[in-house]
Amino acid sequence: MNKLFLATLLLLAGFGAHAGNRDRQGEAGASELLINPWASSSGWDGINTSCVTGVEALNLNVAGLAFVRKTELVFSHTEWLSGTGIRINTFGFGQSLGARGGVIGASVMSVDFGEIPITTTSLPEGGLGTYSPQFINLAVAYSKEFSNSIYGGVVFRGISEAISDVTAFGAAVDAGIQYVTGPRQDPDRVKFGIAIRNIGTRMTFGGDGLSFRGFPPESQDYTMTLEQRSQGYELPSLLNIGISYALPLNKENLDLHVLTLAGNFTSNSFSQDQVGAGVEYAFRQLVMLRAGYNYQNNLTDPARRPTALTGFSAGLSFLVPLKKGGPRLGMDYSYRTSDPFNGTHSAGLRIVL
Repeated sequence: MNKLFLATLLLLAGFGAHAGNRDRQGEAGASELLINPWASSSGWDGINTSCVTGVEALNLNVAGLAFVRKTELVFSHTEWLSGTGIRINTFGFGQSLGARGGVIGASVMSVDFGEIPITTTSLPEGGLGTYSPQFINLAVAYSKEFSNSIYGGVVFRGISEAISDVTAFGAAVDAGIQYVTGPRQDPDRVKFGIAIRNIGTRMTFGGDGLSFRGFPPESQDYTMTLEQRSQGYELPSLLNIGISYALPLNKENLDLHVLTLAGNFTSNSFSQDQVGAGVEYAFRQLVMLRAGYNYQNNLTDPARRPTALTGFSAGLSFLVPLKKGGPRLGMDYSYRTSDPFNGTHSAGLRIVL
């Protein structure tokens, strides 16, 4: 059963690696699926595909969920592209099912766009009130330790995009593997990760907002309600491949000072591929400082840059034990640069039981 599960993950990864081409760039929707809403891992800018652990793995590489030893609760708030008024709230939890039972997890991500004025072609200045789009992403995951070195998992995701009279729904699946190895005295030193994300159904908008009163064909005697059909769109599927190396700076106490180097390659089906690197310093796993840089073509050229994000990210985490051997409380913060706007700020809270 374990071999069948791992073979399925590898098959999905191989499919994602050949899923896209340049001609399809810009054709996908549901781009909120590409946003990392978590305050800790976003300090790497998602480069830690190979070494992400806990609940935050649901948005990068679900294999890392298997490292939850008992219970983990995480909340994160993001000010997306400060100045736009877009806020993202995310909550997730992970629960171990025992030594051989694996770990289950779930998360909900909600995007708040604020109140947007209603405008029409006849009233472009508004005055008709406001509306507020509702983007919600629900995820349910299962991850398992298959051996001392191999971890794998799968996520089932539901996507909802709606305004008051138009909605779209979709479903997707993510899958991932992490492989951990190293010398006998430090078997977790080197980690490899591969994750396929957002493989799912096409989404299509529908609802009363696409209907209007008009004359039927070949008749001007009466009116009827006519519905316009919306063009469907694909989900932004991608493949992440990452590697990390944990370098202990103190040979007598391997956990005292640890410097972790990470690299990642992202193959996007509907946008440009990305390559990035990051670094994290950890002191006794109590204080962590991290930074990353994600590059894609033309990123350094303001006139041709394909995104508002400029690639740099940094973050800080504290993980404080409430009592020896007991629950731990974590606080996370990250910042991602952008041009225009004033960057993206994320703050989060973690409870590890």
